[in-house]
Formats: sequence, C-alpha cells, structure tokens
Amino acid sequence: QVQLVESGGGLVQPGGSLRLSCAASGFGLDTSAIGWFRQAPGKEREGIACISRRDGTTYYRDSVEGRFTISRDNSENTVYVQIDSLKPEDTAVYYCAADFTAFPQAWCTMTPGPYDYWGQGTQVTVSS
Repeated sequence: QVQLVESGGGLVQPGGSLRLSCAASGFGLDTSAIGWFRQAPGKEREGIACISRRDGTTYYRDSVEGRFTISRDNSENTVYVQIDSLKPEDTAVYYCAADFTAFPQAWCTMTPGPYDYWGQGTQVTVSS
C-alpha cells in the first residue's frame, strides 16, 4: 500500500528555516518521482520542487530556487525539503506526492496532475 507521510511543519519566524520530511512506504524511491507542493488559503496548489526517480535529479520552481533544497535518503525511504530564509508568503500547507509514470526517468514535473498519491500535508506558518 502506497503511503506518504509529511512532517516537520510548524510556526517559524521570518528568516528562519525548516526541514520537512516525506516518509514513503509501500514503494521504493527509485520507482517514483516525488514532488513537493504547497497550498495557501484561497490559492491553487503549486509545485515547488521535485526529485526524479532514476538518479535524483532535482527541479525547482523559479520563485523558490536558492531557498529550497530537495533531497532524498533511499536508506530511510524519505524525501526532504530544506527551506531557508522563510518569508510570510511561504505560509501554506505543504504536501508531498508520488508520480510513478514520470518519463524520462531522470525528469519530474511540478504540475500536480500526474501525481497519483498524496500525503496529508503539514502546515508551515511564517509569522513574527
């Protein structure tokens, strides 16, 4: 059974950092691209980063590149996103998702549509 569980969210002051985790079960990270998405109140869900299944190639949304770092630990079957220099506009529920059909295998998309499995989300609030 495919399952994704996010953790690591919380309340943080502007300029702070967080590391979000996405623990995967029921499949190996070499079989699926993993994407991180976020959804702020009243806004559409947007992709912020993804990591490919074959070789862990990473892709970022232009607006977050340099502050967000996606990585994975195959031994822990977990994907992380490190978020630095947090801004109030980063406040959102953050989700990870799995896409087993990404092709070529060194590629992934930050469009939500192809992702079949989603975690429950973790809230990130950036406020002083």
